[in-house]
Amino acid sequence: MAKQVIKVPDLGGADQVDVIEISVAVGDTVAEEDALIVVEGDKASMDVPAPVAGKILSISVSEGDKVSEGDVIGEIETDAAGDSAEEPAQEAEQPAEPAAEQPAQPAEPQQAAAAPAGEATEQDIVVPDLGGADAVDVIEISVSAGDEVDEGDSLIVVEGDKASMDVPAPKAGTIVSISVKDGDKVSTGDVIGVMKAVSGAAAPAQQPAAEAAPATEQKPATPAAEQAAAEPPAAPQKDQYLERDLTVSAEVYAGPAVRKLARELGVTLNKVKPTGPRNRVTKDDLHAYVKEQVKKAESGAVGVGGGLGIAKMPEIDFSQFGPVNVEPMSKIHKITAANMARNWLNVPHVTQFDDADITELEDFRKSMKAEAEKRGVKLTPVPFLLKAVAAALRAEPSFNVSLHNDGEHIVRKDYVHVGMAVDTPKGLMVPVIRDVDKKGLYDLAEEATAMALAARDGKLKPKDMQGACFTISSLGAIGGTGFTPIVNAPEVGILGVSRLSVRPEWNGTEFVPRKMLPLALSYDHRAVNGGDAGRFMTYLVSMLSDVRRLLL
Repeated sequence: MAKQVIKVPDLGGADQVDVIEISVAVGDTVAEEDALIVVEGDKASMDVPAPVAGKILSISVSEGDKVSEGDVIGEIETDAAGDSAEEPAQEAEQPAEPAAEQPAQPAEPQQAAAAPAGEATEQDIVVPDLGGADAVDVIEISVSAGDEVDEGDSLIVVEGDKASMDVPAPKAGTIVSISVKDGDKVSTGDVIGVMKAVSGAAAPAQQPAAEAAPATEQKPATPAAEQAAAEPPAAPQKDQYLERDLTVSAEVYAGPAVRKLARELGVTLNKVKPTGPRNRVTKDDLHAYVKEQVKKAESGAVGVGGGLGIAKMPEIDFSQFGPVNVEPMSKIHKITAANMARNWLNVPHVTQFDDADITELEDFRKSMKAEAEKRGVKLTPVPFLLKAVAAALRAEPSFNVSLHNDGEHIVRKDYVHVGMAVDTPKGLMVPVIRDVDKKGLYDLAEEATAMALAARDGKLKPKDMQGACFTISSLGAIGGTGFTPIVNAPEVGILGVSRLSVRPEWNGTEFVPRKMLPLALSYDHRAVNGGDAGRFMTYLVSMLSDVRRLLL
C-alpha cells in the first residue's frame, strides 16, 4: 500500500476557483475518475476526479475554499506506486561524489527538436462543432487504420435529428486508429481516433545540459524532481472536464459526471428538477426523471398538449391477413412523424384556400428563361413564391411571429427566413432560405436549387434547417388540386401549393383561359386571427397575379 497526494488537475486556464461541494469523506473507497470535490469557475463547474483507485486518507479543503491547478487537496491510499508521503529518499541521502574526482565528459543534449518540420506526429481526431446537435449517431466509418487521407477527407459520417454530415480529417496524414463504430453516439469535442499528421515547423532544440550548468555545480536531484522528470506531463483535461460539458444544457447547474450520464441516457438537463445544493442537478435527480418517464410510457398514455391524454394505438399482427415485411423507419422519418404528431395535436389549425391567377407571371418567367440559362440558373416558380411570401410577411407581420413557451408572450421577428419543404429519399427535409426579402429572383433561384440538391444528397447541416419564419410546401410537380399542410411549429403559418391548371375565367365580357394556381394557407389560430389570414392571402395572391407589385 502507498500513500499518494491528490492534486488539482489542469483547470483549462481557470485560477482560484471555488470549492462548492465535497463528494467524499475520509475512509471512503473510490474508483479511478470518481468525483472527489466539485469546483466552480466563472462560467462552469467541474469535478476533480480521483487520480487512482483507493481509500481516502484525508481531505484538506472545505466548501468555500479556493484552489488552483497543482494545489494539494488530500491523500489517498492505493496499491499502485505514487507520490509517497512517507517513503525515504535513500538515493538523495547518499552524498554525491566530488565532481572533481570524476573525469569530465561532455554532456549529451537532453532532447532533440520536439517536432522537426516534415516529421509525422500522432494527434487525436476530435469531433468538430456540430451546429448545436448533441449525441449524434455514427452511421458510417469511411476510413480504416493505415489509410492515407488529405485534409478535409471524410473520416466518419454522423446523423442528427434531420441531417447527416461528414467529420473531416483536420490535416493530411495517416490514420493510426478509429475508436468508434457504427451505432455509437458522439458529441462535439469527442475523440474518435488517432492520426499521424505532418507537423508544420521545427521546434527549437533545447540547450545541451553541459551548457546549462557545469558538471562541478550539479546537485543531487530530489525524489520528487526525479519522478517529475520521469513522468510525462499530464494531458490537459480542459475539453473533458470543462468545455465539452457545456454543450449539454449549459444553463443548467450540474457537474461533468452528471452531464455525461445525461448524454448517455438521452436526457435534456433543463427538464430535470434539481434537488442538490444551490439547485444543482444530481445523478439521483436524473434517475428519478427517467423512472418517471418510463412509468408514463408504460401506463399506456402519452401526455400531449398540456394534459391531453392520447391512448396508444392497439398492437395488431398484420401477418394474420397475409404476407408482410417489417422494415425499420429511418431516423429522419421517425423524427418527422413525431414532429407532425406533436404539431397537429398542439396547434389549432385553420386552413384557408384560394387560387392565384399566375398567367402573366408564367409568361414573364418563360420570357426570361434564356437569360436565366446564361446566368447558369433555372428560373422555376419557386423563387417567385419565395419573393411573394416574403413581401406578404412584411406587409402582414402578424404571420412573422412565434408563440413564446411561457404562453404569455409573442415573439415578433424582424427578419424573413423562409423554409422550403423538399422530398428526399430519406424523408421530408426543410432547408431554410435566409433574408428572402433582401434577395433577387436569380439569387433565390440559385440558392433554392443548391439547398434542394444538398437536401437530396443528405449534406444539409442542422443550421441549414433552423430559424424559418414560414414554410412553403409545393406539390405542384407531383399533382393534386389541394391539401391541408400542417404548421411547422414554432412557425405559425405554412403555404401549400398544388398543381397549376388552365381554367376558363370570366373577365367581365367573356370567358378566357387563365393559369390558376391552387393555394392553401394553414395557420395557428392561437397567434393568427381569421382576418389576419384573409389579408395575408389576399396580398399574396395579388403579388403572384401581378409580379410588377413585387417592385413596389
